[in-house]
Amino acid sequence: MSRLNLPSLLVFLVILKVSHSYMRVCYYTNWAQYRPNNGKYVPENLDPYLCSHLIFAFAKMNGNRLVAFEWNDESTDWMRGMYAKFNDIKLKNPTVKTLLAVGGWNMGSKPFTQMVKTPESRAEFTKSTIKFLRERNFDGLDLDWEYPANRGSPKEDKDRFTKLVIQLRSAFNQEAAMTGKPPLLLTAAVAAGKDKVDTGYDVATIAKHMDFINVMTYDLHGPWEKVTGHNSPLHSRREEMGPDTQLNIAWAAEYWYKLGLPKQKLNVGLALYGRSFTLSDPYNNGVGAPAKGKGNAGNYTREAGFLSYFEVCQKISEGAQKHYIPEQESPYITYADQWVGYDDADSLAVKVSDCRAEVTQSEIIKAAVNA
Repeated sequence: MSRLNLPSLLVFLVILKVSHSYMRVCYYTNWAQYRPNNGKYVPENLDPYLCSHLIFAFAKMNGNRLVAFEWNDESTDWMRGMYAKFNDIKLKNPTVKTLLAVGGWNMGSKPFTQMVKTPESRAEFTKSTIKFLRERNFDGLDLDWEYPANRGSPKEDKDRFTKLVIQLRSAFNQEAAMTGKPPLLLTAAVAAGKDKVDTGYDVATIAKHMDFINVMTYDLHGPWEKVTGHNSPLHSRREEMGPDTQLNIAWAAEYWYKLGLPKQKLNVGLALYGRSFTLSDPYNNGVGAPAKGKGNAGNYTREAGFLSYFEVCQKISEGAQKHYIPEQESPYITYADQWVGYDDADSLAVKVSDCRAEVTQSEIIKAAVNA
């Protein structure tokens, strides 16, 4: 499957009606430009009508200020940068909102911890961020701190993160009142696991000040574990016990809702990629089978333990065996000593329908436009 065919396939997978409108929040990852051949994905490949909100991932920080991550994110005298090309999508569809995400797993907690430490450091970040976003034609900021009060972040950062959110919202509103422009959007990508939610977020308070919150209900299982498991299951399995029963989309969405995140602001993550394992025994290849590490890297994504959806499709066309986990409404494939949990049109339709009926009224598609 070529990259040009991928976005059109995703349209019918992810549509979910929200009060007579649609919220389809998609992340564009700026490292997809480095994939070879048909795997390469750049802003010009974006479908202007696929997503209601597009988030550019990721920016990083230099001290208390946003800075570009990739060498070609910013425009220069001799080159039109990725930010500009990304925001050009609004020339084709003016209703699309674009946001810039700061953080991500690789950036971790340290830069955020330093920035939120004092009112002055938060103020510098807030003021400079408004300028940064407006000058580059973004409509908002997505905070992707993974995670407050975790991964080296002190427990005090839970409260400091809340203060940052309040400070940003107040400044965004003040800037809009002064300039007459629409207020910048403020969103966040947040943890799905109970331990990180409890230690990292004052859910009810941050929910009041954010436009929406994206719960990362994926990577709930993966090759960092010693047995196979689907990375984004809808429900738990009968065999799961204790905390493992909480590692699924339905539980995480319900938990955030109970803690005070309104339905209209709660977006659940759908993983449009696969997490892969290398089996300890190729003949023992069910769910929960012993695994000895990451699966083989794909030809295009070239990351061990990960396959894009189009790479999964390629494996199926080459003879991989398809399986389904009925309790979790999730498929996986096996071939040789490889095990890959992923999502397809059928499983995503069920997950979207289930979330709409129970808790959520919108969805986030992490890396949708280049998975």
